[in-house]
Amino acid sequence: MKVYTIGYEGATSADFVAALTTAGVERVIDVRALPLSRRPGFSKTPLAGALKEAGIDYVHLKALGTPKPGRDAAKKGDLATLRAVYDAQLELPEAQVAAAKMLALAAEMPSALVCYERDPCHCHRTLLLAAVGEGIEVVDLFV
Repeated sequence: MKVYTIGYEGATSADFVAALTTAGVERVIDVRALPLSRRPGFSKTPLAGALKEAGIDYVHLKALGTPKPGRDAAKKGDLATLRAVYDAQLELPEAQVAAAKMLALAAEMPSALVCYERDPCHCHRTLLLAAVGEGIEVVDLFV
């Protein structure tokens, strides 16, 4: 199975949707704990609307988001703390259920995990796929 990842840091909504469309993504799985953004077009409702207009399904899996201490660590570039916080998050029953749902959704159609960070090495979406995705081909998209 192939799973795409994409971060919207520095992107416009139009460029973001174009990158997904070009890659053939049919579903976006939002893995942000808080699907809010100061960037126009990237909060949950406007993002879902723009994706729907492009024929792309949108699903939000809150339990796969990073808790605040992990987000704070990521902002500081403290990847060790981000990893520790996120590893603990993934041990929660609700995160395990959401991870199983994410894998099932991604198996149905070409899907992309979305979060803020442009560089997947600085984002929990890479940690998520490493933790649950044995045998998954990961393709990082950049806007």
